[in-house]
Amino acid sequence: MDAQPSPPRRGLFGRPLLTVTIALAALLGMGLGGVALANLGDPAPARWEPAPPAAPAPSAPSADKTGTPAAITLSATGDIIMGSAPDRLPAAGGDGFFDSVREGLRSDLVMGNLEQPLTGDTGASKCGSPPRPNCYAFRAPPAYAEHLSDAGFHLLNTANNHSNDFGARGYRNTVRALEDAGLEHTGALDQITVVEVKGVRVAAVGFSSYAGANRLNDLAQAREVVRRAAGQADVVVVQVHMGAEGSDRTRVRPGTETFFGENRGDPMAFSRAVIDAGADVVVGHGPHVLRGMEFYRGRLIAYSLGNFAGGGRTLSRDGVLKYSGILHVSLTPDGEWAGGKFLSTYLDSAGVPTRDRSGERGRKLVAQLSGRDFGETAAEIGADGSISPPA
Repeated sequence: MDAQPSPPRRGLFGRPLLTVTIALAALLGMGLGGVALANLGDPAPARWEPAPPAAPAPSAPSADKTGTPAAITLSATGDIIMGSAPDRLPAAGGDGFFDSVREGLRSDLVMGNLEQPLTGDTGASKCGSPPRPNCYAFRAPPAYAEHLSDAGFHLLNTANNHSNDFGARGYRNTVRALEDAGLEHTGALDQITVVEVKGVRVAAVGFSSYAGANRLNDLAQAREVVRRAAGQADVVVVQVHMGAEGSDRTRVRPGTETFFGENRGDPMAFSRAVIDAGADVVVGHGPHVLRGMEFYRGRLIAYSLGNFAGGGRTLSRDGVLKYSGILHVSLTPDGEWAGGKFLSTYLDSAGVPTRDRSGERGRKLVAQLSGRDFGETAAEIGADGSISPPA
């Protein structure tokens, strides 16, 4: 059944959303783990109202005499697939799916990349019926939005290559499911989602190389939407699905990346362009592996946070594909760097996100890749996971 219009709601932590998100459009998709997918679907413009309040985050940065916090904390993950209906869903209906990582996610604003629709079968799978070989279309029941809320997420990015796996109706149902669970979302073309976090206005903007999203490969459009976001908020976070996929794609180099003939953007050029336009942190995902981090003009670029969740064994757990992490960033109310940390995670045998407290393999990999790829601009990753600009 189609989603019905939602009643007016309020923004994160019960405050009104400062900017109503606009221009809902279905996202089209290709590719997963080295296999090209069909690019089908139609845009579905709409408007929506802010979501109901989420539970306040537990951290409480010190404040100055005016009550403004010295810093706010943000956390982010890479790709999230909780399972694929009807027969590849996690045990117990997904209850407890995020238990191992819930504590590690905690921050003032918790973000993730939702790489699947939350919808029933719309009859519009991009893979057809019966499904074409080597085509992947994922969906989870709309009720699974509650698992995201219970885990502590506040905002989900939908600018990626799977949001439109079940067509425009599937995307609209996803938006409705997120909002009904009290979750914010960003990723449609021209959409700027602004939430208020402890009195600080934070804008989140999602980009990808797929129709219906803010355009990764159009740097003029990217700069323009980020400038508008900077004019509406104190802090700007860019979520971006970029780069070629696969276990051999951990390295970042200048230039355009392609995958099965598809232009997946120039990650370095894009990230610098949006920071020049006013972004304060860039959170990357899409290659299905961890990549290095660097600082540009004092702003952190995390090029890929890898596979955070692949329930129902939907994402590969081979080699480096199983390693991921939770990025924590602290920013002052005007977007200046105030500290950060990387917490390692991995996919267990069922694709469930699991903290890697003993091995910290993700943290070690990010530290190694950062030094190799970025030299003098590389983020310094400490043995405790702390992130700092280069000396």
